[in-house]
Amino acid sequence: MIDFLLTTDALMALLTLTFLEIILGIDNIVFISIAANKLPENQRGKATNIGLIFAMLQRIVLLFFVSFLVSLSEPFYEVDTNWLSFGLSWQSIILFAGGLFLIYKSTSEIREKVEAPQHDELTMKQKAIKTLQQAIVQILIIDFIFSIDSILTAVGMTNGLSDNPNHNLVLMIIAVVISIIVMIGFANGIRRFIEAHPSMQVLALAFLILIGFMLITEAAHLSDTVLFEQEIGAIPKGYLYFAIAFSLGVEFINQRVSKNLKKSNSN
Repeated sequence: MIDFLLTTDALMALLTLTFLEIILGIDNIVFISIAANKLPENQRGKATNIGLIFAMLQRIVLLFFVSFLVSLSEPFYEVDTNWLSFGLSWQSIILFAGGLFLIYKSTSEIREKVEAPQHDELTMKQKAIKTLQQAIVQILIIDFIFSIDSILTAVGMTNGLSDNPNHNLVLMIIAVVISIIVMIGFANGIRRFIEAHPSMQVLALAFLILIGFMLITEAAHLSDTVLFEQEIGAIPKGYLYFAIAFSLGVEFINQRVSKNLKKSNSN
C-alpha cells in the first residue's frame, strides 16, 4: 500500500484530485455558510464543522459504493454488429454515465456562472432554517448534491492507477479527507481567493469536462469497444496532468500580468 501511494502516478493523482476537490468545494462552502448564518452566532461555527465532518463521512460511504460498482468488470451483455461491438458491464456503465454527467454538470455550471451567478445563492437564502439540526440536515443535502461530481472526478483520476481497487479507494479517501480538513481550516481564505480570481473556478470546471471525456473513453476501452473496426484505447492520465499543469501555469501568468498592469495604470 505504502509503495503504491509513493509512486509518481499516485502522488500526481492525489495532488490534482485534492486541488480540484478544494476549488470545486468552494460553492459547497458558500451554501453551507448561508445555511449556518441563519442560526444564532454561537451555533454557526458548530453547524459548519459538524456539517462538514458528516459530509466527509457521507462522501466516504458513497466512494465505497461507487468503487464497488466500478469493480464489477465482468460483462453481462454483449453487442456484436458489423460496425460496433462491446461488452456491457456495471463498470463501463458507471464510467460512461459518470463521464456524461461530468460534462453536462460542468458546462451547465459554467453557463450559470456566466449568465446567473447568484441564482443558487438566492434560492438557498430563501430556505427557512431555525435549529441546529435543520442546518446540519440542509448541509448534508447540499453536500450530497455537490459530492456526485466530486466522487466521479475521484473515480476518473484514480481508475486504473492500481490493479488493486482498494489502493485506488484509499487514495480517493485520502484526497477527500485532506480537502475537507483544508476547507474547515481555510474556508474563508480560499473563498476570498476564488472571489478575487473567479477564473480559477471556471478553469476547474473545464478540467471536469476533460475528466468526463476521459471517463467515457475509459468506459469504451474497458468494455473492449470496437467502432468501425477500430479499437478505442484509454487516454493516458499523464496527458490529463500535463493539460491541468499547463492551464494552471498560463492562468497564474495571466493573473500576474493583470496585477502588474493594474499597478502600472495606478501609477
